[in-house]
Amino acid sequence: MKKKKFRRLNSDFEVKEKIILRDFLAMERTTLANERTFFSYIRTGLYLTIAGIGIMELDNLESLQWLAYILYAISAFLISFGFIRYNIVQKKLSRFYDRVETDKINEKDK
Repeated sequence: MKKKKFRRLNSDFEVKEKIILRDFLAMERTTLANERTFFSYIRTGLYLTIAGIGIMELDNLESLQWLAYILYAISAFLISFGFIRYNIVQKKLSRFYDRVETDKINEKDK
C-alpha cells in the first residue's frame, strides 16, 4: 500500500515571479494567522488541562478521574501538535521572506 503525504505539510512551492507589495502583505497575513492558530492550540490545551484539574479536585466526580487523565493526554498532544505545526509553517514562510530580501538586493544592484 502506498503511503499518502499531506499536501499542506509537505508541499514545495517555488516562486517564479517577482514578489510585489500585495504578495508581501499576503505573507504577513499568513504569518499572523499562523501565530493566531498556534495560540489557539495552546489556549485549547490549557482549557483541557484546567478541566482535568477540576475533575480531579471535585469529590463528587471521583469515579471520572480516568476522564481527567484523558484530558491531560489530549492537552499535551494539542500543545505539541500546535508547536510542531507552527514551526513547519514558519520555516516555509521564512524561505519566501529570504527570497523577497534576495530580490530587493538584486534590484538595488541593477
